[in-house]
Amino acid sequence: MVVSPGWLLAAVLLTLLLAPTVSRLAAVGTPAGAYVLAGTFVLMLFVSVFLHELGHALVARRQGVVVRELAVTLLGGHTQLGGAAPGPGSSALVAVAGPAVNLVLGAMSWLAAQVLDVGSVTWALVSGAALANGVVGAVNLVPALPLDGGRVLESVVWRATGERWRGTLVAGWAGRVAAAGLVAWSVLPPLLAGAVPSLARLGWAVLLGVFLWSGAGGAVAAAHHERRLGGLRLATLVRPAVVLPARSTVADLDAVPHGTEVVLADSRGTPVAVVHPPAVADVPPCQRAATPLEAVAHPLPEDAVVDRDLVGAAAVAAVAPVARRTGALAVVADGRVVGVLRVADLARALGRPSGAGPGRAGPGRA
Repeated sequence: MVVSPGWLLAAVLLTLLLAPTVSRLAAVGTPAGAYVLAGTFVLMLFVSVFLHELGHALVARRQGVVVRELAVTLLGGHTQLGGAAPGPGSSALVAVAGPAVNLVLGAMSWLAAQVLDVGSVTWALVSGAALANGVVGAVNLVPALPLDGGRVLESVVWRATGERWRGTLVAGWAGRVAAAGLVAWSVLPPLLAGAVPSLARLGWAVLLGVFLWSGAGGAVAAAHHERRLGGLRLATLVRPAVVLPARSTVADLDAVPHGTEVVLADSRGTPVAVVHPPAVADVPPCQRAATPLEAVAHPLPEDAVVDRDLVGAAAVAAVAPVARRTGALAVVADGRVVGVLRVADLARALGRPSGAGPGRAGPGRA
């Protein structure tokens, strides 16, 4: 469980903002009592957020998904998962679990408030908990990423189309629409009524709108990445190569067709290096016969060998562990070297900067 400094700042601000309202609703006696009661309510809100994330985590584990972290942050919280849910049904269950906890807490608090004395301190706290949990649960079910309802919408489209990226794309754009609509809601009704929009209302709307837009934009980008990943075929990125003995010299390249990669192999046929063309070009003609190819080649780590027939996520998973240690991998088919895969080529195919490597699908958040 992680509590970010941002949430502590939010707790202080909420306490200051709620204290005047609390003093009007409950008989607290003194201004200090109002702040104490407001702070107590904020702590209850903290517990509600924690239970919300705990609901996500427990259901995720039941669905076989690793939970890495529970965090309470400036704008709420998140549950960091070690991977995506195995199917649309599981993803929807994990997403719904958090808001469901809030709605249950809200209902229980509302029922408890019915038997308490209106205006008492206890009534104010319980009523506030009912309202806060009800609002948090309902808002989180709005079908727009990065809200939990967006994951449900994603799952519905995923189930209907068989492609998760389509669901993520739809829910991500829904999040962008929700963000724009939230800001518009804070401005247009007052303007249409001939009034000046409240700066406080506009400020909160912009803050939440930026949060929604940022999360939705990340979802849209992830959807495009996943679409490219699904269509990835390693065989289409492989550069043809010939294999030469490690003891060969630069002069032996004269027999190699222009544009063909060269892989060096040891006496057992194991690929040990890939020739670096710019380094070859720097060798003076008079030195080509005396310069070993090993001097102008990049060594290959032992695990820098991949199968040509890998596709999609399996291809990226095979390359990712060695992508930071080498710029090229030997590609094999039926046990023999048939080409070279340049990590930069794979990065471009996935729409990433050439120096960033292919990366991996990031952990999920609920």
